[in-house]
Amino acid sequence: MILPAEQQLCIAMIKCFLKGVAQPVWVSQPRMKGIRPGVTMLMNTVVQYTTVSGRVRTQNAVATRCLKHNSIRTIMSDNPTSDSTSNAVELLGQLYPRDEYTNVTSKILSKVGKNLHNQQYHPLWLIKERIKEHFYKQYTGRFGNPLFSVYDDLSPVVTTKQNFDSLLIPSDHPCRKIGDNYYLNCSHMLRAHTSAHQWDLVHSGLDAFLAVGDVYRRDQIDKSHYPVFHQMEGVCLFSNHELFTDVENKDACQLFEQGYRTSNKQETHTLEAVKLVEFRLKQTLSKLMNYLFGEGLEIRWVDCYFPFTHPSFEMEIKFQGEWMEVLGCGVMEQALLNSAGAHEKIGWAFGLGLERLAMILFGIPDIRLFWSKNELFLKQFHVSDVNEKVEFQLPSKYPALTNDISFWLPSEGYSENDFYDLVRSIGGDLVEEVSLVDEFQHPTTLKISHCYRITYRHMERTLTQMEIGIIHKNIENSAIKVLGVKGRF
Repeated sequence: MILPAEQQLCIAMIKCFLKGVAQPVWVSQPRMKGIRPGVTMLMNTVVQYTTVSGRVRTQNAVATRCLKHNSIRTIMSDNPTSDSTSNAVELLGQLYPRDEYTNVTSKILSKVGKNLHNQQYHPLWLIKERIKEHFYKQYTGRFGNPLFSVYDDLSPVVTTKQNFDSLLIPSDHPCRKIGDNYYLNCSHMLRAHTSAHQWDLVHSGLDAFLAVGDVYRRDQIDKSHYPVFHQMEGVCLFSNHELFTDVENKDACQLFEQGYRTSNKQETHTLEAVKLVEFRLKQTLSKLMNYLFGEGLEIRWVDCYFPFTHPSFEMEIKFQGEWMEVLGCGVMEQALLNSAGAHEKIGWAFGLGLERLAMILFGIPDIRLFWSKNELFLKQFHVSDVNEKVEFQLPSKYPALTNDISFWLPSEGYSENDFYDLVRSIGGDLVEEVSLVDEFQHPTTLKISHCYRITYRHMERTLTQMEIGIIHKNIENSAIKVLGVKGRF
């Protein structure tokens, strides 16, 4: 059957939006008899390609056959299990032996090394540079040198000791779950937060620093969540003299005591030391937000819990009439500082998401836009000065397409984050949102059924139901094969 021209075109255009680990390759095929040159056919084929680590993989692919050139243009669909037969994950020149913890996908590995926060004129680079400039100018030493040093090229591959143990996170804490993180193996992972570098940087002798980098978490799918995002970590330590230098009767003030832990302080800290550190922390962050958003910004602080700070707080700002959380912070756990060799100092730490700040500051409505290569988007951030106001205009919003998928869950071992990861691996950045719209338990078998609504939207053009149907079918088939569900489609 010869497809209409518009169907031929939409099939050929699939290559423009499926962003896999590798670039599409040309696979030579013999000419088929009885079909005119120039006709494009949809077909399935098996191809080989090289991953970001240089390994050759074999994979099923949707392909468009262009007989005029006697070749096949392949369109990769990432299968999260396609290289599970290899014995190791290769990343950044290192081999990490696979084990029962390994769950990182090719789609995620393809993001490693992109370093959007270091790409000049990218909005994340712009927000990072604004914050860096503020700290450089606001906090200086006796000779005008910046007090804070900045580290924005630290490897995202960390040990579980760095990511969890160094931060005093208990071995049974929920944040260690395989379902929430990307593990290379039981001992190495892609960092889940820039806090993973706190201990090492303090141990190296630093008292004030900012650490910036990409972080990786398995999470839900919507306009404000993406498995790769960017954080900035800030730490500042004080000696007894530095903290109380402007305090009357400073010689009588002490950082430490043998006391009790309360809701306001740790057992080893004096109340006056904690209150002064808390004041300086909140003052520092309030100045930063006023610098970014303008004077008169409404700010409020909410008490919260983090394993590596106490007391801990979240900052919320009122923006366009709504309260929005922008960062978490607190007084660093003294046990962390003691183990890192800073036992004579007390300090604060904060962590903020660059995407969250950039979305608020620039009015960017969808987190996927940060990965766009569309010049209509990127050129709006080409500024001569990092503090120059950006008048962001959203490129034309193309219509969304929604497809539902229903299946019976297996008796055990199912995780929603596994399904989200599978959808992202196959649909890539075409997937705008995945939402659970119905949950049903059979009255007799007691089996549970989930129905998810997957919203697809391209950031640069209109999608067709035909091309989305190909991706959606792949998701259905992979869900059965990979997750062990029973389809109801």
